[in-house]
Amino acid sequence: MDKADVMEPHLPTLQQMQQWTEVIGRAQQLMLEQAAGATGRVLPFDPETVARIQTSFADEGLALWQRFLDSGGLLRDQPDPAPADSPAAAKDRRFADPAWTQHPFYDLIRQSYLLVSDYLTRLADAVDGVDPKAKAKLRFATSGMLDALSPANFPLTNPTVVQKTIESGGENLVKGLKHMLADMEKGQLTHTDGTQFELGRNIAATPGKVIHETPLYQLIHYAPSTATVLATPLIIFPPWINRFYILDLSPEKSFVKWAVDQGISVFLVSWKSADASMKDLVWDDYILKGQVDAIDTVRNLLKVKSVHTIGYCVAGTTLAATLALLAARGQADKVASATFFTAQVDFSKAGDLTLFIDDEQMKLVDQLSSGGFLDGRYMAVTFNLLRGRDLIWNYVVNNYLLGMDYPPFDLLYWNGDTTNLPARWHKDYLTRLYRDNLLVAPGAISVDGTPIDLKTIQTPAYVQAGREDHIAPLESVWKLTENLSGPVRFLLAGSGHIAGVINPPAANKYQYWVADEAQPTLEDFLAMAKETKGSWWPDWRAWIERGDSRTVPAKGARQPGKGRLKAIEDAPGRYVKGR
Repeated sequence: MDKADVMEPHLPTLQQMQQWTEVIGRAQQLMLEQAAGATGRVLPFDPETVARIQTSFADEGLALWQRFLDSGGLLRDQPDPAPADSPAAAKDRRFADPAWTQHPFYDLIRQSYLLVSDYLTRLADAVDGVDPKAKAKLRFATSGMLDALSPANFPLTNPTVVQKTIESGGENLVKGLKHMLADMEKGQLTHTDGTQFELGRNIAATPGKVIHETPLYQLIHYAPSTATVLATPLIIFPPWINRFYILDLSPEKSFVKWAVDQGISVFLVSWKSADASMKDLVWDDYILKGQVDAIDTVRNLLKVKSVHTIGYCVAGTTLAATLALLAARGQADKVASATFFTAQVDFSKAGDLTLFIDDEQMKLVDQLSSGGFLDGRYMAVTFNLLRGRDLIWNYVVNNYLLGMDYPPFDLLYWNGDTTNLPARWHKDYLTRLYRDNLLVAPGAISVDGTPIDLKTIQTPAYVQAGREDHIAPLESVWKLTENLSGPVRFLLAGSGHIAGVINPPAANKYQYWVADEAQPTLEDFLAMAKETKGSWWPDWRAWIERGDSRTVPAKGARQPGKGRLKAIEDAPGRYVKGR
């Protein structure tokens, strides 16, 4: 017995289905009239373009209904053959259940939804004569609305949910309601079973000690696992908008553990989640009291001239400012190399995140920051909205409608472990960098009274971007190479903002592209770059060693707590556990 046979006796009556199909047709017509009418009154369109879109929509809509009626409508056993889905529709995971195409009723719903989605998207794209950001905002809003209105998100129009409800006697909906009420209570969508993870045990578990602590951060020194280590140590600066252990997930995924096993002395900054005591912090504090302080602390501890550095996302943006400050002060030799993970300095092509920095959003930030800090759940919602289909609606269906158990997934656990941000710093960062793009204007930004200019940075740099990054788009990350004056190795990794970075060699996933010689433009790079299967981490390790291959015994101050700075507590420390 196939799935269609199992589902058929439990479907609504023929009369109900006929009524629903009539409702779908009326709704489709209303959406056409309302979108064309209301949108046309507010926004300028090219009449010929709109006419073509409307004609195409009407023709395809009539053809859909004609096929449906000519083949017997809901009385037939299988849907009528229809034009092949577009590649995007064919890969749409929302409609992976065979019932979406094998049962006439659900096939009609699916095709109607895809048709209306295509129409409204094309109509949004047809807006002409407006500011590009306004057009992008309309496109984003349209996409978000269509994702929310997908028939997969509603129990009566999702065949998987209908079948699950029948099989469980409705228990899935009761369980889903419990999930939803629990999420409402904590004010955050749950993605995974958090009870399966414990910091320091099976996540953020690379052995090490906290050896330095300030009101802003804790400095972790990881225990070496090799007899000798590179003479020049490495300091990792993770973004303070997330928890640091994205770089130290389960041992098989941990970049920190891998780097330690590669014979590198690894230090990492664990930022404190903001509270009321941090309300006056600004970007200068993260540069001076954060990155510069950590660099000097490690240099003095190990008695080395310079350190390697890594800056991830916003910490990479800040690392560029730190390097410019050091250059302005004649201290550039404190940093031997700078690696940037998906970092931006020129925000002219920063993607959809720029849609969240208008005056209304800034007022919302003020309203949500009455205590002097911004609740991390706001940022979590913002990032989830960038991929609403995958990070919101997918879980609404699985958690609330299907009542599925939460899978144990370390990456999703990290994603839900939010951290608070100093409100003053956050608003200043959004306006001066994202909105006004001042960091790439020489002298437009000063740190501790010193004007900075990125063009003065001569430090060798390794710049990594993600091919499918929706937070730091490839085009935006590339611009970092145009603002550095020293030697740059640019690498494009497969996947996005997280998976493109966290790709251990043992996983043998994805790929990366590099060019043998530096290229003047991104287009030239893409034309010349060679693809290599698997992780890019070994490429980075080879680049680090080409700069300085000297090694020293892993003893004395190279052991956490054995040098001048004594151990305060075991890694991962208490700052990462603060809420």
